[in-house]
Amino acid sequence: MSSAVQLLRDQVAKELQGAVTIIVLGASGDLAKKKTYPALFGLYRNGFLPENVHIVGYARTKMDHEEYLKRVTQYIKVGVDQDKLEEFKAIASYVSGQYDDDASYQNLDKFIQESETQRGIPSGRKNRVFYMALPPSVFIPVAKGLKRNVYAKEGSNRLVVEKPFGMDSESSNHLARELGALFTENEVSHWKRCAQEKLLLNCCSEIFSKIYRIDHYLGKEMVKNVMNLRFANVLFGHAWDRTYVDNVQITFKEPFGTEGRGGYFDEFGIIRDVIQNHLLQVLTLIAMERPISTDSEAIRDEKVKVLKCIQPIAIQDTLLGQYVGADGKPGYLEDETLKNKDSLTPTFAAVVCRINNERWEGVPFILKAGKALNEAKVEVRLQFHHVAGNLYGGSARNELVIRIQPNEAVYMKFNNKQPGLSYQTIQTDLDLSYHSRYAELSIPDAYESLILDVLRNDHSNFVRDDELDRAWKIFTPLLHKIDAHDSDVHIKPYAYGSRGPKELEDFVKKYGYHRDTKADYQWPLQNVNPSANKL
Repeated sequence: MSSAVQLLRDQVAKELQGAVTIIVLGASGDLAKKKTYPALFGLYRNGFLPENVHIVGYARTKMDHEEYLKRVTQYIKVGVDQDKLEEFKAIASYVSGQYDDDASYQNLDKFIQESETQRGIPSGRKNRVFYMALPPSVFIPVAKGLKRNVYAKEGSNRLVVEKPFGMDSESSNHLARELGALFTENEVSHWKRCAQEKLLLNCCSEIFSKIYRIDHYLGKEMVKNVMNLRFANVLFGHAWDRTYVDNVQITFKEPFGTEGRGGYFDEFGIIRDVIQNHLLQVLTLIAMERPISTDSEAIRDEKVKVLKCIQPIAIQDTLLGQYVGADGKPGYLEDETLKNKDSLTPTFAAVVCRINNERWEGVPFILKAGKALNEAKVEVRLQFHHVAGNLYGGSARNELVIRIQPNEAVYMKFNNKQPGLSYQTIQTDLDLSYHSRYAELSIPDAYESLILDVLRNDHSNFVRDDELDRAWKIFTPLLHKIDAHDSDVHIKPYAYGSRGPKELEDFVKKYGYHRDTKADYQWPLQNVNPSANKL
């Protein structure tokens, strides 16, 4: 076992004093069975859950214990760990109830108390984590029901909330106020302070709790690697500003449409679903200044400072699109789950953020996201300026690419003399591809990583309330224009399986990006002939 792994286990054990009850609200839903429970099993299998742990599923669906276990384990990849799966099932239970009924929550609390008693958890260590794998429409009533009826009075409480965090600034602020009145951003529980002061634990009448707003992109390996890449390398640190960087693109591409999710997607659209949260979070890590430490609040302070430097996005700096059917694939308006067949909801968007500070003034950050495109890809691409007074005219620009998914990688595109007798300049790369360099290591799912952070009490990779407020201020004016079908808003059609609207190439070119289309370069390099380098 590595020392790093043992350190993480020790942090969880110390923070939760060896005991916790994890309550998954919405346990019968897709998110819980596809993401939450597989992540919890991954943590259990690798020894990251406290020894005295129990997982309680809660939802409106009435089902027996066996049906519950079958549902929440159907997406778990077991491999050779069948025995571990059986152990995991033994620490999982289910309680059904309503989301707006005190009696249901009191029944849940009774079940949890009985479990805590059976597990012999002493006073002061009855920690509870509430994971809300729920639609946003029930966030507030559920949080209120939990606070009134299921709140741990002899331990810590942690509330995990999934996106979307509202629809615009107003709804987000309303949600923040309601949840903030029940669960705090960052405080230590009163019982722990008393313990530190060597007072009796049963003197405590006030217990504080914490909110963890999950944006699962902050749990992805390559997103978590951005800070190490930037601040642990002199080479990158000095080139990371407007002096060297011409433009930055953050791209999200999915090769499939809204199949089966037309109703949900039509309410939110691609900007709310992907850009305002996932891609903007990546932008803050790329653009922020060096924090004074790796403390979670120091990191989040710098992210907020960046967001404060970004003005609301203008419609003139936006390209919107909606996919149409092609090659036998249905268009967005043909989705059977879409009720509004005249919908103008964009399924593709490219927006340009401008950061008005000393480091980034004049550098456009182009955020692109779309469904039904030509490939699956999420990446960050920093394109550098042309070499001044270039001896080798026409040589390609340098680029640093951080491939978030699939095939995690960091690679630097640079120019090199073509090997052999020729003096021609060709484009090549310095390539760190994780699947080959770290073949023996397994990269955990983002949810697994973030739930571990909740247990460790590390807020670094979660969204703070002021951060959320600033993020919505950047996008709300644009979203209101789109929602109102303003005359300035134009939705461009694009074919299913294409790169996006045909206007995309001219759009990114307008902001300085030059797409090199030379046929002599590709990443990753494939089908290399070992004898090609022999004379």
